[in-house]
Amino acid sequence: MICKNDCIIYWGENEHQVICPTCDEPRWITQNVNGRNVPHKILRYFPIKPRLQRLFLNKDVAEGMRWHKEKRVEEDNILRHPADGLAWKEFDKLHSSFSSDPRSVRLALSSDGFTPYSNLSSTYSMWPVLLVNYNLPPWRSMKQPFIILSLLIPGPKSPGNEIDVFLQPLITDLRELWQDGVETFDASTGSMFQLHAALLWTISDFPAYANLSGWSTKGKLACPVCCGDTCLLYTSDAADE
Repeated sequence: MICKNDCIIYWGENEHQVICPTCDEPRWITQNVNGRNVPHKILRYFPIKPRLQRLFLNKDVAEGMRWHKEKRVEEDNILRHPADGLAWKEFDKLHSSFSSDPRSVRLALSSDGFTPYSNLSSTYSMWPVLLVNYNLPPWRSMKQPFIILSLLIPGPKSPGNEIDVFLQPLITDLRELWQDGVETFDASTGSMFQLHAALLWTISDFPAYANLSGWSTKGKLACPVCCGDTCLLYTSDAADE
């Protein structure tokens, strides 16, 4: 459940709150309607740990989770998979304990809004948060059975820079998967192992990138990489030159 003004989610330390500590709005629209309380908004989170574990219960998929290490063919100056890129290789160097087990999962996060109704003039939008599994070969990683829907953020408007409020349950699970891992059965080897995961990338258009990074992608300081050091030149100045 979510605060009416998206200040907090009623989870963790706020699980039992009935009034938002930020805006003082009540948690419920109405209480005791047909024996239950009616919340202003509901955030749907689908825990990722059991879903990652489930991938290893199928022998074929479990073997595919090691494809990037055992079967990928690497050629100089050819990029076929994120594992061929510098970011993946540099990450392996920095975190050798993680990369030593090829079953450690590399994830990318993608989020954007869509209109759930057939009326395209509607201003209501919902925001799914998807995770892409890059351990698998490229002809499987982007297929529907292997893309994980982790969150469904309700409308009626974009979560904006407050998207971090909604991401809290997912971030908590990702931290646990990074630090401690979760005991998992590998059907391809018939043994248990400690499954770890890391979020390496985000995939989004530029407006959604602003939401995920917390940096405005508009105006003279629009670059989320350069931030305050963005080199800018107004069009009128360029014309004078």
